Amino acid sequence: MHGENEVVVLRLGHRPGRDNRMTTHVGLTARALGADRVSIAGAASDSKATIEDITDRFGGPFEVELTTEPRALVRDWAGTVVHLTMYGQRIQDVEADIREAHASGPVLIVVGAEKVPFDVYEQADYNVGVTNQPHSEVAGLAVFLDRLFEGRQLDREWENADRRVVPKETGKRVEPVDEE
Repeated sequence: MHGENEVVVLRLGHRPGRDNRMTTHVGLTARALGADRVSIAGAASDSKATIEDITDRFGGPFEVELTTEPRALVRDWAGTVVHLTMYGQRIQDVEADIREAHASGPVLIVVGAEKVPFDVYEQADYNVGVTNQPHSEVAGLAVFLDRLFEGRQLDREWENADRRVVPKETGKRVEPVDEE
């Protein structure tokens, strides 16, 4: 989150045609809930364009990149690697340790799509399950980021937005951001 050590989400295993919507939602969730950037493995130019469009309209900073070397990103990461998997340690057992690690350095969060290679499990500093029941990777990422930032990301101010959502009890309202 802006002003803290970097948090990057790696979307691993994007399958074109099959995962476009889910990959887009991983990126939008990463942006909305405090990550600084998302790195998408594979041919996901449509997802990248959608996430960039939302960032342009609703503000940032947030970066989106495509990578052809996702496993190198994990292997060479100069910080803490967290792999989200329902087979991992319970989040409530490791979240304080991960927050402490984030206080002293960057965090890479690996979010899989298809079967994640075993070396990712081995290279991760933490394999974390937000629940040990089947669930979507978007839900897992959202819960994890909220636990990492302890809700601070919900009060974030968005830079360079040209519109904003106005909270309402009922209905929808999006308005232009006034330049002050």
